[in-house]
Amino acid sequence: MPLSGDPGRGNITAEVLPAVELALHHLSEQPSPLGNYELQFHLTDSECDNSKVLKAFFDTIFNGPKPVMIFGGVCSSVTSILAQSLESWNLVQLSFAVTAPSLANKRRFPNFFRTVPSDSAINVALVRFLRQYGWSRVGTLTQREQRFTEVQGDLSRHLEAANIQLAEAESFSENPFDCIKKLKDNDVRIVIAHFDVSLAAKVFCCVYNLSMYGQKYQWILPSWTQAIWWTNADSTNCTVNNIQTAIEGSISADIETLSTRNVRGISGRTPQEYEKEYDKIRQLKRLGVSKFHGFAYDGTWVIAKVLTRVMETVRYRERYSIHRNFTVSEKEVGQMILEAMDKINFFGVTGHVMFQRGERMANVKFAQFQDGRAVDIEQYSAIIDELEFISPIRFQRDKPTKDRTHVYPHRKRISIFLYGIVAFLTFLGIFTACSFLVFSVKHRNHWAITMSRPFMNSLIIFGAVLSYSSIFFMGLDGSYVSDRVFEVSCSVQISCLSIGCTAASGAMFAKTWTIHSFFKNHSMEKKAVKTYGPVLLLMFLLLIDLSLLICLHILDPLRRTVKVYHIEADPHGQDFFIQPFSEHCENTYMGFWMAAFYVYKGILLLSTCFLAWITRQKNIPAVNDSRSIRFSVFVSVPVILTGTCASMLWQDQPNVQFCIVTLVIITCCCSTLCMVFIPKIIFIRMGPDPAFLSRRFHLIQWHSELEKKIGQDDDKRNIVEQNKPGASGCVTDMRQNISSTLDILLSEHLHLKWHIKKLDSELEDLTRQLNELSPHVIENIIVRSFVHKAVKEKCLTLPESSHCNRNLLEDINSPELIHRRLSLQLPILHHAYLPSIGGVDSSPLSSPIESPQHTPMPRTYGVLVTGL
Repeated sequence: MPLSGDPGRGNITAEVLPAVELALHHLSEQPSPLGNYELQFHLTDSECDNSKVLKAFFDTIFNGPKPVMIFGGVCSSVTSILAQSLESWNLVQLSFAVTAPSLANKRRFPNFFRTVPSDSAINVALVRFLRQYGWSRVGTLTQREQRFTEVQGDLSRHLEAANIQLAEAESFSENPFDCIKKLKDNDVRIVIAHFDVSLAAKVFCCVYNLSMYGQKYQWILPSWTQAIWWTNADSTNCTVNNIQTAIEGSISADIETLSTRNVRGISGRTPQEYEKEYDKIRQLKRLGVSKFHGFAYDGTWVIAKVLTRVMETVRYRERYSIHRNFTVSEKEVGQMILEAMDKINFFGVTGHVMFQRGERMANVKFAQFQDGRAVDIEQYSAIIDELEFISPIRFQRDKPTKDRTHVYPHRKRISIFLYGIVAFLTFLGIFTACSFLVFSVKHRNHWAITMSRPFMNSLIIFGAVLSYSSIFFMGLDGSYVSDRVFEVSCSVQISCLSIGCTAASGAMFAKTWTIHSFFKNHSMEKKAVKTYGPVLLLMFLLLIDLSLLICLHILDPLRRTVKVYHIEADPHGQDFFIQPFSEHCENTYMGFWMAAFYVYKGILLLSTCFLAWITRQKNIPAVNDSRSIRFSVFVSVPVILTGTCASMLWQDQPNVQFCIVTLVIITCCCSTLCMVFIPKIIFIRMGPDPAFLSRRFHLIQWHSELEKKIGQDDDKRNIVEQNKPGASGCVTDMRQNISSTLDILLSEHLHLKWHIKKLDSELEDLTRQLNELSPHVIENIIVRSFVHKAVKEKCLTLPESSHCNRNLLEDINSPELIHRRLSLQLPILHHAYLPSIGGVDSSPLSSPIESPQHTPMPRTYGVLVTGL
């Protein structure tokens, strides 16, 4: 051992010699066989120098007396060199102060033992302590010295074996500030430190300046924490209070130097009684206290027991050997000592003394700085591999420090309250659409339903229901359904929305195209509007939509993807962060597919909007809801365009995006259904009867024919008077006057509703007379038809047709005119038309009337009969 003192560690040799002397004294008091032997120690000064210790060892071997065992070794480098050579000399070494983990290698040091636990034993206890509090991520701060770097290397191996992450391993020589800052930057919360006590004040001054203390951080320090080292803060820019604040709550891990159990050991004394005797001798010699004195005391007893056992074995063999000159070789003695060392098992002042592969199985004590003093909190027993509770550990907020800044995933999902409201509104929309469908089926024979293309109306309802149904799948995410169900819901959602949009907007496009086609030729003489054209157009649009969807689901199906957003701090100030994420339906070429759908739907919507705009002043009886279709198109297209752009801007906010998309769907579907079907419901429930509307239709048709012929006459006049100034203006004024007259007549429709009952009774009377096939009734019908024809011809030949119309229409019901016409035309009418009308002779007319004054019955005849 070194006889001179170490400034950093004190004079260990002088401080442990009283313990060895006390052990020898207690051994002399023991009964046989321990009391029969005497241990003699030969002290050699190693000076912690490798060359000097080897020279001293060889001098002892050759000059004598030859030692039986080697006791001691304070410096790890000296002990390491000496321990490697002991096997050749058949010697066993027992150390009480070297804790270097490298000496635990039995291949290199087979004859080395120690009563002091190695730092590796402390590392095992540290790993057990870390696992108890759930710390799986730590960092190390190590001083660049061999005794500290060896401990840190061994700790790294134990951490790896225990599956504990070593996030950062920093080492320093003089200034630890940069290393501590790196630990903080890498979010290291649990720091295991290995450095000398002389640098402790400097280290914790940096800890204070970087605010790496308190609830968020936990420091685990070496065994020198029992000393009051923080009072020496002169070499730092921190005060004593600053350092005390930084070190408050830190934990130290150290071997148990004296057992706390009140048990009498091999010497017959308790650890407390031994400590009193040792302190008494130490104080008499005015020596300091070394933490290794108890291990030196127990080491002396280990040597005494081992050598006693070996000597008793040798004496037994000598006595009962069959050989007269029996001797034991040095190699055999060395082997016997090794075997005896492995069998050592007794209770000493430092606890239970036993060896496992040359290492002491001892206890490790954990202490915590609480209110400026070290308080024992737990104790680790290497024999049973358990932590024993001593006193409660103190954490701020009564929760263990977290080993990292925990980032908790937070799913950005649609609020269940919002989803419930939208689902309720969607259910109401679907119920309303189904109600409209039931109403249409119930009144399918009504002219207001039949003239508005019921098939297109059913497609609008079908598209609205599909669009409504897609809303139910939009609010689903991983918190409600599995990943597979989520992917299926993605496919169903996009299919329902796409087909529903195409069906509804395609039906409106077909209706608008019908209006445009009807007025494109500027002819009102078309007998019927073709219905198969719009249906084929709509089927073609749906075929395109289905083709895109099939290609999407087969070639590039939708998958569940998670979009992760920036980490956010806890809004309540807790020590954790929030990692927002959201689930989306995406595929490999999502941009391409979305562009295809947007272009296709956009062209369809813009085309519908364009047709609705150019036909905004058109109205035909064949499509009696053309105005409602235009209004719904003008409402839906801007809403869809605005909602699409807004949903892209708010795609990181699922609740806002869900509100926008559902609002667009509900608004478009609701406005379209209401504008198309509510007028029909009002008209059927409160509107005029079919007879009145039939008469109005034929009045409009008659006026159109009249306007057409007038237009032909005007064209002729324009050819003659094309060089006359103001001719075109006159024609325009005439047309405007006729059109305004028709508008006035139509507006008076509301004031003439009270005539409905009277006209209905008249219609019933005329119908009854017609069924009776009375010749008088038939003659009146025919006469009236010819009167209308005469009035029409006369009005067309007169230049002032508008004035003529008014006068001649007043003469239609004149009795004088009727009798005069009847007297002139009745014979011819009876001969030409009575058989075919009355039913007396059902054969067709044999020959047309030859006289130019009596031409065949005009088309007005059929119209008037139907109207009546």
